[in-house]
Amino acid sequence: MTALSDLLRVVIVDDEEPARLALRHALAVVGGVEILAECANGFEAVRVVGEHKPDLLFLDVQMPKLDGFEVLELVGQDVPVVFVTAYDEFALRAFEVHAVDYLLKPFTDERLRAALQRASDRRGAAPPPVGALRASARPPGTSVDRIVIRDGAEVHVLPVGKIDYAEAQDDYVAFRAGGRSYLKEQTLTDVEAALDPRRFVRVHRSYVLNIDRLAKVELYAKDSRVAILTDGTKLPISRSGYQRLQRVL
Repeated sequence: MTALSDLLRVVIVDDEEPARLALRHALAVVGGVEILAECANGFEAVRVVGEHKPDLLFLDVQMPKLDGFEVLELVGQDVPVVFVTAYDEFALRAFEVHAVDYLLKPFTDERLRAALQRASDRRGAAPPPVGALRASARPPGTSVDRIVIRDGAEVHVLPVGKIDYAEAQDDYVAFRAGGRSYLKEQTLTDVEAALDPRRFVRVHRSYVLNIDRLAKVELYAKDSRVAILTDGTKLPISRSGYQRLQRVL
């Protein structure tokens, strides 16, 4: 008999009830786990993971509202993940490289048992950076169309078109949109790589600008310029940033 302390405490996240039921049944057959909760959407998953701190997350990829990658971004790197998916070759490539494991629906009990064993073997190991996982799963040449940000128990979903600019602030990035700032633990380099380079330009080491918000560029001093946004905000432009800006304007 498996000791209670040896059980993997898991959370199941899938928007389809039959899929949750099938995984729950398969886990009961395989054994060795304690199911803490089942979630039907990404928002619920973020809340439940924060409350229960599971050992493992079974996470569907394609879900409405928040997809599996966005959930992973919001819960951080503390929870190992086994992705569950019916398709998506780009996602599978990322899972093989970064995740604890992935289960391709439909899966066998033996395949599930192997995933649980891998999760158990990796207990205490540092998970891969979330940004690297999401970037590798994104098809080449594509950009994100929204940014997800967790603020305590609240989750904000920002369409990229509403972002005025992003500013590096120590270990965080502040996204300015609609007169508010939203902080996310991320590097500005990761943000720059995720956004469409035809719309967002790194104008300074601390700023990525949505060029739709640019009203004009003024000379501030010798070889020093400033971006004037449509709302009057002023952002510094470095020499290399000005060169990048010229290429897209």
